[in-house]
Amino acid sequence: MIKTIAGTKVPALGFGTFELKGQTVIDAVTKALAVGYRHIDTAQIYGNEAEVGEAIADSVVEREEIFLTTKVWIDRFKEGDLQGSVNESLKKLRTEYVDLLLLHWPNPDVSVEETIAALNSAHASGKAKNIGISNFTTDLIGKANAASDAPLLMNQVEYHPFLDQSAVRKSLKEHGMGLTAYSPLAQGKVFGDDILAEIGDRHAKNPGQVVIRWLLQQDDVCAIPRSSNPAHIASNFDVFNFELDDDDMDLIHRLARSDGRVVNPDSLAPDWDE
Repeated sequence: MIKTIAGTKVPALGFGTFELKGQTVIDAVTKALAVGYRHIDTAQIYGNEAEVGEAIADSVVEREEIFLTTKVWIDRFKEGDLQGSVNESLKKLRTEYVDLLLLHWPNPDVSVEETIAALNSAHASGKAKNIGISNFTTDLIGKANAASDAPLLMNQVEYHPFLDQSAVRKSLKEHGMGLTAYSPLAQGKVFGDDILAEIGDRHAKNPGQVVIRWLLQQDDVCAIPRSSNPAHIASNFDVFNFELDDDDMDLIHRLARSDGRVVNPDSLAPDWDE
């Protein structure tokens, strides 16, 4: 499934690599590409860009067929530092460009204007085909777009049935952006939900597959589930042979709750919208 967002074609279902290291991430990315994933997500802070690059370079899948995302860490947000970090990332990833370059978290110690200008520079150089943000609130989405000459493509945020991201989605739509959902399975919590299990039984799918399908049926949303288990990597991709109806979609939306956020690091988190 390919989604067109701001004129850019993005494989809707990607493979996340957070916390995967060494041979584990090489094997996982290799398996993901073999299964059919064509969207791979990494980040400078993950410490695995070199291994992700190795897996992609050794794959039979051509680089041009892969939508590759990496994210700049907050200590490289200043003018000059950001561009230098991109050069380092590209060397590790064994590529001349990334398809999407994101700011990983907001950094209140560097102005949005300075960081977005540096991000635009990476885009203008051709080293980032598209640029965007991650973990940005509605207020910061507006500020980032106002500061950017180039269109911002995506905001990568935590999104799953237990976390309402309707305010963020509305803001992104107003700015012509899409949402990439990380932790789409709420770090495994979806497998303990009875409603998701019941919906899955009706479709002969597990709760994780139901949730991924729910995300992909939202027109502005992509998802990047992560696993090191080959069977789970394949299972998470097996979501294109069924469809949720409106009642299913509504039931899943109603699972959102005030304490649903899973990722909320004190040292990084902004003042969330909810």
